[in-house]
Formats: sequence, C-alpha cells, structure tokens
Amino acid sequence: MTTSPRFAELSVGKRTILTPGPVEVDPRVLRALTTPILGQFDPEFTALMNETSRMIQGVFRTANPKALPVDGTSRAGLEAALTAVVRPGDKVLVPIFGRFGHLLVEICQRLDAVVETMEVEWGTVFDPTVIARAVREKRPQVLALVHGETSTGRVQPFTGLGDACRDVGALFVVDAVATLAGVPFETDEWKVDVAIAGAQKCLSVPAGIAPVTWNDRADARITARHRIERGLRTAADVDSDLPPIRSNYLDLAQLSDYWSPARLNHHTEATSMLYALREGLRLVLEEGLEERWKRHRLHEAALVAGLKALGLEFFGDPASKLAVVTCVKIPQGIDGDAVRAFLLDQFGVEIASSFGPLKGKIWRIATMGYSASRFNVLHGLGALEATLIRFGVKVPAGDALQAALAVYSDQAKLASTKG
Repeated sequence: MTTSPRFAELSVGKRTILTPGPVEVDPRVLRALTTPILGQFDPEFTALMNETSRMIQGVFRTANPKALPVDGTSRAGLEAALTAVVRPGDKVLVPIFGRFGHLLVEICQRLDAVVETMEVEWGTVFDPTVIARAVREKRPQVLALVHGETSTGRVQPFTGLGDACRDVGALFVVDAVATLAGVPFETDEWKVDVAIAGAQKCLSVPAGIAPVTWNDRADARITARHRIERGLRTAADVDSDLPPIRSNYLDLAQLSDYWSPARLNHHTEATSMLYALREGLRLVLEEGLEERWKRHRLHEAALVAGLKALGLEFFGDPASKLAVVTCVKIPQGIDGDAVRAFLLDQFGVEIASSFGPLKGKIWRIATMGYSASRFNVLHGLGALEATLIRFGVKVPAGDALQAALAVYSDQAKLASTKG
C-alpha cells in the first residue's frame, strides 16, 4: 500500500513584475475572484454579464453591440475571432513587425487561408500608407494586424487602414492584446472591424479571459456561417453552402447567442474569471482611459530616464516606441539570462528577454496596468543598477534613481501648478 504524498499549503513569493504579461493584479480584482459562485443563468449573474459587455464597449471605445469575453487566454480570443471570419481559401494579408505577427500567420494557415505577408525589420513599424496600398492592390478578405508588438516594443499606426479595408470589402482584424487600456485604442474611429484584447496585460486581470468586440460588417460574415446546435432552434439566415466555423468552443456565433437575451446554452461560463474581468474593467473606467494612458506615459518616462542614466542603449525606432514596453540592448559580454535570474533571486524583480532574432540581445521591461507604479519603477531601477554593478558593468551609482525621481518630481510640480 502506497502513502499519498503530502503537499504544503499554496504559498508563492512576492514579486515585482516588470514583464509584458502577465502583470501584477490589482488586489481589488483578486478579491473579486473570491466572490461566491452564482449559476450561469441566475438573473443576478446574467445582469453581471450585461454590465461586463457594456464595460467592454467602453474600454474598446465602441458602440458595437457585440462585445463579450472569450473564456481562455488572449490566444483563445485571437483564434475565436480569426476562426469566425476567415474561411478556407480566403486571402489574408498579415503585415509582420515582430513575433506576434507570425502568430496571426500560423492561426490563419491552420484555417486553410491563403496568407500573404509583408515584413519590416524588427524594431521598426510600417508606414501605414504602405499597408493601405497593399490592401487596395491585393484585395484580401481580411487584413490581420498587431497593434502593439511586445516582442519589439513597437506600436503600429493605423491611419487610413480602416478606409482601405472598406474600399475593397476587407475586414480589419486587430490584435490589441498588449495595448487595450494602456495606450490609445479607438475601435470605431479607426474603423476596426474585429478587436481582441488580453486580460493579463494592461487590464491587470489574471490570464484566462479575452475581451473581443466586432461590428456589423464582421457580424454579417460570422452569422452567415452559423450552425445552430441540434434541438435548439433553426436559422433561416444560415448559408448552407458556406463551411461552418471550425471550432465549437471558440464559435463567436454561438457565443453571441449565449450572451444575447436568448441565453442559448453554449458552455458553462467561467464565473470567477468574469467577476475578475468585470472588476478590472470597472477600475479602468473609474480611473478614466485618458488618465490611465497618461499614467502609463509617466512611468514610461521615469523608467526611460533611469535606464538612460545607467548608460544602457535602447532598442528600436524611438518614433514607434510602445509606451508600456521599453526595450534595451544587453551590454556587450553580459549573460542576459543570468542577470534576469539574479534580479529575480535577489530582488524579486522579473524582467523579460525576447524572441527569435532578439533572444539574448535585448531585455524587455514593461510598465503595464497595476504594475505601472512609482514603487515598481524605482525598485526595478535600483535592483537593475545593483545587479549590473555585480556583473562588472560600470554604471554611475545612484544616477538612475535620481533621474527617475526627477521625472516624478517634475510631474508633481506640474500637477500642483494646474491645481
């Protein structure tokens, strides 16, 4: 007879997370996760679903009636959106300026789409007129594009892209996983047809739920492929000649029915994650999107000033820098992973490496959501300075913290003058 092993009660270390996701979660969101469970068709719970949908609309800055979360990480949201709008044989144009453009390509290829790509050097972005011209020349069914590339710390301008897509009847599908609630994102103004976000980044909610919104143009394409589960109802508007959406769990048409007043059963809602998302969205709207964007820019400025004072060299075109992710080149002769391990072990500070051609060449330091705080920036800079000195890098001791403090002091003086 074997004895079952005994495991200790769950206890994790305290961390200062300065990676591009997951980020630290607001304690109020963590408290929401402990809210008692309600049945998914309990009127009190469906009222929370309705509130969450309206909050998603507010954070996406859209009037779209279709605004709901997909249960799963941000990649589940991306797959749900692309699986719903991309049909086998469709031409999909994917401009790539980092790791996650390649992810969009992979998902679309698995859907048997004809994928055409455009690429620029990592660390740069596209002139949007170049993408718009390609849309008009290639006439794809879908333009799929990342807004903020955490792999390179760049943000892609969208000027004119929505108009170009509408000129040729294409849908504009955007990965806003790293940018929603961190930097400006204007779903309706930019004529984005489908937008997908991630909970674990600027929304500061645990990974496991992905807000998605789509407009009437996208909904017409999705609804045409609707397949109603046997025994529920019939749908006269279904085009039987079109292939059905290839996923059941990630079927936006059926999820839309589930979130509609009809409440057609699809799956058991991730109740606690919905509580967390609702609280995270509520906190964003309570702070105000403009104020939240301003807060991210402030902590970015303090971080950048401190890193500059350390003598570190920044990676990428500064004109396209993503405010919530700062990329610096690893000093010559330094083992970047060893530095990261020392930071985590000795100071509880976590920063990130990167992917593909940038792996081992840059560090990515993020100031996202609840992790974007004065304490985190100052503690992170102090820890990095001490670690670099320990690894033999000559840095001006104390200058990094003073440079960051000067940014905060200047902001405080400006605020008091305005007040």
